[in-house]
Amino acid sequence: MDFFEQQDVARRNSRVLVLLFLAAVCLLILLTNALVAAFLFFGQDYNIYSGSREGFGGFLSYFTWARFGSIGLAVTATVALVVFVKWIQLSTGGKVVAESMGGTRILPQTRDTAERRCLNVVEEMALAANMPVPPVYVMNEERGINAFAAGITPADAVVAVTRGTIEQLKRHELQGVIAHEFSHILNGDMRLNIRLAAMLKGITFIGDVGHILLRSSNRTRTGASARKGGEGSLSLLGLALWILGWLGGLAAGFIKAAISRQKEFLADAGAVQYTRSADGIGDALKVIGGYIPGTLVHAARAAEMSHIFFGQIEHHLWQVFATHPPLQDRIRRIDKDWDGHYIDRKPRQYAQQPRSPGSGEVGVGRAAVVAAAMASMGASEPSDQPQVDADFGPPPEQLEQETATREEIPLVFVRHSHDPLGAQALVFCLMINAEEDIRQSQLQLITEAGVTGLAELTNTLQPGVHELGAPRRLPLLEMCLPALKAMSAKQYRLFKNTLMGLIRADRRTELHEWCLFQLTRHYLDPEFVQVRSSRARHRKLQKVALPIRVVLSILAREGSGDTDTVFRQAADELGFPTMQIMPREQASVAAFSKAVHELADCYPLLKPRLLKAMSMAAAADGKLNAAEREIIASMAAVMDCPVPGDLRVPV
Repeated sequence: MDFFEQQDVARRNSRVLVLLFLAAVCLLILLTNALVAAFLFFGQDYNIYSGSREGFGGFLSYFTWARFGSIGLAVTATVALVVFVKWIQLSTGGKVVAESMGGTRILPQTRDTAERRCLNVVEEMALAANMPVPPVYVMNEERGINAFAAGITPADAVVAVTRGTIEQLKRHELQGVIAHEFSHILNGDMRLNIRLAAMLKGITFIGDVGHILLRSSNRTRTGASARKGGEGSLSLLGLALWILGWLGGLAAGFIKAAISRQKEFLADAGAVQYTRSADGIGDALKVIGGYIPGTLVHAARAAEMSHIFFGQIEHHLWQVFATHPPLQDRIRRIDKDWDGHYIDRKPRQYAQQPRSPGSGEVGVGRAAVVAAAMASMGASEPSDQPQVDADFGPPPEQLEQETATREEIPLVFVRHSHDPLGAQALVFCLMINAEEDIRQSQLQLITEAGVTGLAELTNTLQPGVHELGAPRRLPLLEMCLPALKAMSAKQYRLFKNTLMGLIRADRRTELHEWCLFQLTRHYLDPEFVQVRSSRARHRKLQKVALPIRVVLSILAREGSGDTDTVFRQAADELGFPTMQIMPREQASVAAFSKAVHELADCYPLLKPRLLKAMSMAAAADGKLNAAEREIIASMAAVMDCPVPGDLRVPV
C-alpha cells in the first residue's frame, strides 16, 4: 500500500474512532445520570431499615428528561473542552510529545558515539523514504528498547528513541526500528495518534476529577465540613467519579488497543520496504524478546501515549487491552521460518563523550569557528571517536565521508551542515547573487543580523557553494535543515527574515529562490510557530484546472525536454486533453506560488496524481534537471505529502 491509500485508511479509522468515542460518551452520560439518581434516591427516598416506599419505581422517578439533558450537556461540554485542550497541546508539534516523555534533543554536533550512529541511521532512512530528516530525541533514563514518532505532518515530525535502543541494537536492527517509525509517519498514523490521545483523555477526565476529590478529602479532615459529614460526601462523590473514570478508562483502553494493533503490522511491513531486508526489524524484535528490560518504558506520561510506541510499554493481563500485537506474531509475519528462539545479547555500552565546544547557543562565540572554516577547506579533522565493530556500524567520520561521496558535496560542507551556524551560512550561500554589488549588499544584510561570525563564514563558504552548481543546491539544503531546527525561536525569526532579505536584495524573486525558501519554511516553521494545516476542499481536479495549468506551464519551460511534449504528457495524465500551455508572461513566480498553495487544498488522494504526473513528464527524457527537482520537491513540501520516489534520479 502506498502513502495516500493509507491516508484514506487512516481517515476511515478516524471515523470509526469517532463512532466509538461517541458511544463511550453516551455510556458515560448514562452512567453519570444513574449515579446522580442513586445519590438522590438513597439520600432522600430510602431508609436503611425499611427501604424505599416506592421501590425501584421510585429510583426511576429521578431519571427525568430535564435532569438527563442537563447532565448530558454538562458531561459533553466537559469532555469536549478536555479534548480541545489536549488537541491544542499535542498539535504544537512532535517535540512537545517527545519532551513530555523526558526526551532530550540529539544535536547534530553531538560527540556521543551511540547518538551519532542514531543520527546517521535516521538520515539514511529519511533518504530511503524520500522525506526531510526529522529531529531525533533520546530518552536517556529508559533502558528498555523502544521508540516512537510524533507530530501532525511529516514537516513537524520527530523520532524519539530510548537509550537502550541506541546502545543495545546493532546497526541493521536500529535501521529496522527507525524504518518502522518512518512508516508510521508516511502512513499518516501520527495525526490519528494525536486525535486518539485527545479523545481518550476526554473519556478518562472524569476519573481524574474523582481521583483529585479523593485525595482532597484525605488531606482535609478538619473544619466545619468534616464535622457535618461533608467530608464523607466528598469522598463518596470522588469514589463514584473515580469508578466512572475507571469504566471510561476500560472503554478508552479497548478503543486504543483495537486501532493500534493493526497499525503495527503495517509499520513492520513498511520497515522491510525501506530497509530492503526483513533481517533488521526481525532481528530487533528477536533481541527484544531475549532482553530482560524488553520494551518497558517508565516515563510518567508513557501510559497515556502507549499506542505511539514501537513496542508494548507495560504488561497487560488481557491481550484485548494490549496496544501492540504479541511479539511472536510480529516476528512470524516477518520471518515465517523463525524457530521460536530469541537473540540473547550481552549489554553493550557506548562511551559518552563531552560535546564539542560551541555546541550550545547558536551564534555565540563563533569567531573560532570562522577561523577553523578558513583553515579546513578540503581538509579532514582527526577523529577522537572510539572505533566500533562492524556489527554496530562504522565510526561517524567514515559515515560523513560516505555522505560527502554519495551527494558529491565536499566533506567540509557536510561537517558545517551539522552545525547550526554552519547550516545557516550554507543556506545563505545558496541565495548569494553572482553580481558583486548585489553580493556585497547581501553580505551587509547578514552582518546587520548581528550573529557573530555568520557573515564571515558565509563569505568564506560562498565561492565553494557557487562552484557546486545548480544540481547540488537541493541536496545541500536538505543536508542543512536538521541542524537548523536546533535554533531558538528568536534565532529562527532572525534567520528567516535575513533569508527573505537576501532574496529581495536584487528586487526580483527567481524560481529556484522561491523553491528553496518554501522547502526551508515548510520544514522549519512547524518547529517554531503555529502553522495552519491545508484544507481539503477540492474533491476534483477540474476545480483546480487553472492552478494546474500554471504549474505545468512553468515545469515544461524549466525542464530539459521538449516544452510541448512535457506539458502535453502531464496534462493528458491528469485528464485535461484540451489544456493549452500558458503564455510565458502569465506564468510568473507569483502566479506559480498562488497556484501551488491552491493545489495544497486538494483532497489527499488527488495530490499523488499531481506529483506523479509532473514527475513522469519531467523524466520523460530520461533525466531530471535541478529546476525540475526543486519545483517538484517544493510543491510536495507545500502540499504536505511525500516526495515522489523517482525525484532523486541523477541529473
